[in-house]
Amino acid sequence: MAENPQQQFSEEGKREFTELDWITLKSDINSATLEEQETPGDKFNRKFKENPFVPIGCGLTATALVYGLYSFSKGNRRTSQVMMRYRIAAQGFTIAALMFGIVKSMK
Repeated sequence: MAENPQQQFSEEGKREFTELDWITLKSDINSATLEEQETPGDKFNRKFKENPFVPIGCGLTATALVYGLYSFSKGNRRTSQVMMRYRIAAQGFTIAALMFGIVKSMK
């Protein structure tokens, strides 16, 4: 078997890579990762298909928070308090969805 003339052997018989080998290895790794990278939209779609309840819970949480803050700024205290309670419920739903997804992926 012909050895690469760029590779050197240490005293223990292990191969040591020269600088040129590391450059080749780095370019191989970079070209492989560039081909396999997914866009943020593709990642969101993949994650949404795996567990759709997490983004739904995040959306509900954000909606309740924004509407609650809007009500607070307008001086509507009752609606603001109700929205903050909905926000807490939506956060609980999101955490439960996360836990469900973790248990589902473990099986």
